[in-house]
Amino acid sequence: MDSSDITLEAVSSARQIGAADWDACANPASACPDGRTYNPFVSYAFFDAVEQSGSACARTGWAPRHLVARRGGKIVGLVPCYLKSHSQGEYVFDRGWADAYERAGGQYYPKLQASVPFTPATGPRLLLRAGLDDPDEVRAALAGGLKALCNATGTSSVHVTFAPEDEWTFLAAQGFLQRTDQQFHWRNAGYATFEDFLATLSSRHRKAIRRERRDALANGITIHALTGSDLTEEAWDAFFEFYMETGSRKWGRPYLTRDFYTRIGETMPERVALIMAKREGRFIAGAINFIGGDTLFGRHWGAIEHHPFLHFEVCYYQAIDYAIRHRLATVEAGAQGEHKIARGYLPQTTYSAHYIADPALRRAVRDYLVRERMYVAEAGRQLTEAGPFRKDSPDDQAS
Repeated sequence: MDSSDITLEAVSSARQIGAADWDACANPASACPDGRTYNPFVSYAFFDAVEQSGSACARTGWAPRHLVARRGGKIVGLVPCYLKSHSQGEYVFDRGWADAYERAGGQYYPKLQASVPFTPATGPRLLLRAGLDDPDEVRAALAGGLKALCNATGTSSVHVTFAPEDEWTFLAAQGFLQRTDQQFHWRNAGYATFEDFLATLSSRHRKAIRRERRDALANGITIHALTGSDLTEEAWDAFFEFYMETGSRKWGRPYLTRDFYTRIGETMPERVALIMAKREGRFIAGAINFIGGDTLFGRHWGAIEHHPFLHFEVCYYQAIDYAIRHRLATVEAGAQGEHKIARGYLPQTTYSAHYIADPALRRAVRDYLVRERMYVAEAGRQLTEAGPFRKDSPDDQAS
């Protein structure tokens, strides 16, 4: 079908699109009637919260430029996109590309980032309304629209990060360069309890996890999972204090404002699981998770007291336990962290696609990415082989 009847427009906030049209493309009920493919990070509620709270805005270097496709006046697709003046909060690192280009006399910033701000979670980026007769035509129009927006704004490049593999392949056919990386995800093999999961690990890893869980709570610490109406402003105040304290040390400047947490607590409370640690009557640490249709997405954590293994308990073991109890298939524990392997999280390839306007820079990056993809694939293979799961030796079967 001819796509010439599709019109494209860039808008400066999610609110200019509206919740109904945005969610009809991001999480269409008719495309996932059982809710298993629901992704909280492409929902209107998340984008509206991150923008209206002042977390993702022009002042912070995240100016919204969402690309909207219409046919006959009706929105049929969109791409969440931002005009970026830096490479912070993305988790797919291109600072080396920027440095090389600027040393050669080019200007790398601003650039366009088609992603979820501050969120290294895989999800659709070419969002389509369900029931289209020609979804690939609309996707092609959106891909072409990203390149046209790059040229119209005078930006150096477009970066579509943490996309599903099928979109990665599709964008490659539209002239985007392919990049891979890896995260560490936990998979639920139908476990009924946390102990069932431990039984699949080697004896050494099983004993280590039991010891870590015991030691994490040794100082009278208790764990509390808050969701829905339990997400009070008092709980958010405590968590934001953790976030600011830990984020200031880790990143220099935390990305999210206090108002962001109030907004998600109001608009998507049933999609948030806040794991909080308490000692002597007060909260001392916590981790925020978002609940998808079949995935628990671990995001960030913070603490004002530091106890041995508390980070592992709050971020990783509690997430596994939550997923088992709620029959979720996967836990995505965020970016990086080979230490997660010993705790049952195995390598998972992530995908990004990049359009670079300058032909010389595009050639250099393309050649680099060929080597990088080979390295990522081999590293993933080796790390998987080194995983903690039982090899069925007599020692591994011991308690």
